[in-house]
Amino acid sequence: MKTTPITRIMTKDVICVTPDQKLLDVKHIYEKKKFHHHIPVTENDELIGMVSLIDFMYRIKGAGLDDSNAIYNELKVKDIMTTNPFYRKSDTSVEDVAEELAKGKYRAIPIVEDRKVVGIVSTADVIRFFLNR
Repeated sequence: MKTTPITRIMTKDVICVTPDQKLLDVKHIYEKKKFHHHIPVTENDELIGMVSLIDFMYRIKGAGLDDSNAIYNELKVKDIMTTNPFYRKSDTSVEDVAEELAKGKYRAIPIVEDRKVVGIVSTADVIRFFLNR
């Protein structure tokens, strides 16, 4: 099982945002069901950052759910994103990704080819993989 490619378990239809998008767009993404709690940030199709649910929640503290709250329209993704995100290439194994996630520093890892996001893997994805073996 050490050689199972991460491409077998990663989510391939990844929703990404750009640095200049408003937080309102991020809010609408998080409001969807079955969504990973990490959103890759891309510019010119290249991975440049990540937005986590925690990043988002800290910045909107007290804003509530109303889309018209100023914070959702004034702040942009670039104001809350983490730059230079950790990622792995698509030829990485499930075991290698599991080892990184087990360290506890990340909850999801974008998977890239030539800096372009081709997938994302969360701790839940890896747990499901090992439970289904």
